[in-house]
Amino acid sequence: MARHVIKLGSGIVARDDGTLRADALAAVADEVAVRRRAGDDVVIVSSGAIARGLETMGIAGRPSAIEDLQAASAVGQGRLFRCYDELLAAREVTAAQVLLTFFDLSHRSHYLNARQTLRRLLDWGVVPVINENDTTATDEISFGDNDFLAAQVAILVEADRLVLLTGVDGVYTADPRTDPAAAIVREITDFETLETQAAIGSSTSVLGSGGMRSKVVAAEMSTAAGIPAAIVNGLRPGALGRVLEGATDDGTHFPARALGYSSFKLWLRYAKPVHGTVTVDAGAARALREGGTSLLPVGVVGVGGGFSAGDAVDVTEAGGVLLGKGIVTLSAAELRRVMGLQSAQVREILPRAAEEAVHRDYFVLA
Repeated sequence: MARHVIKLGSGIVARDDGTLRADALAAVADEVAVRRRAGDDVVIVSSGAIARGLETMGIAGRPSAIEDLQAASAVGQGRLFRCYDELLAAREVTAAQVLLTFFDLSHRSHYLNARQTLRRLLDWGVVPVINENDTTATDEISFGDNDFLAAQVAILVEADRLVLLTGVDGVYTADPRTDPAAAIVREITDFETLETQAAIGSSTSVLGSGGMRSKVVAAEMSTAAGIPAAIVNGLRPGALGRVLEGATDDGTHFPARALGYSSFKLWLRYAKPVHGTVTVDAGAARALREGGTSLLPVGVVGVGGGFSAGDAVDVTEAGGVLLGKGIVTLSAAELRRVMGLQSAQVREILPRAAEEAVHRDYFVLA
């Protein structure tokens, strides 16, 4: 038995005018039913609520005002899920609508609750159909696009595979629309040099919000958790089924990487929003990078932002080089009072403060 997370982009769910691609959705429903009969778990992450709402309301194009997007999502979300529900019910598969926000995955207690709910649905043999709750999300607290959400969901449910369905065949060495010599990249293992190997721009469809770059970032997130990913053309007949069977002839594939991150550190690395910056001296930077130690106030030389205790911050070296990300035990105001001081001096000023500014268990290297 395997557990698959399948993400459908707006261009797979709807055409540029907002009308549903009924044939593409039916093909996905067919494959989901096949996987369920084989005993596999399936989670669907779907874009398209905004597109569906705009089409319903007769609005052309994608508005820029967030209140317009949220209103369109409110109109389209139920209609979109009804389509999935009817398609899957016709194939004897039960679906459940799940709406998540960035807040749900950026606060640990909400994260654990979401994981528990999704796992129970899967235990019941239900296919969760997940979208971001655009109606309540804001520019400051949102996933930005559902590629990021899909990667987080894959990590959340400990999936065996993440498949990102898009309207192109995968990642190319150049933009195939302008370069006839562009070739598809079948496998990507090195994200550090990817910019020189492939064209991963941020262009998207008329009604979408992502792009190839966001899909590659989602694959990086997923593979860091040990979950292989693939970017596949969701309009190519049979491509999804072949990929779920393990074939690598369709799309671009990203093998799992053995980075050893715990689920908590993956959550911290990718889901916890940053509220400020803590700059450290050379000795503290070396200890964090090489020794896996905690960050003490004595090693802090600068504090940026107005964060509170429990918030995530970027930890940088002098000069702005990013070292990693961690959860602080002190507020910005408190840390400014005690930065550069030895532990005994810190206790005199803040008797109840933790010894560490960032504990090693709550820090992840960049």
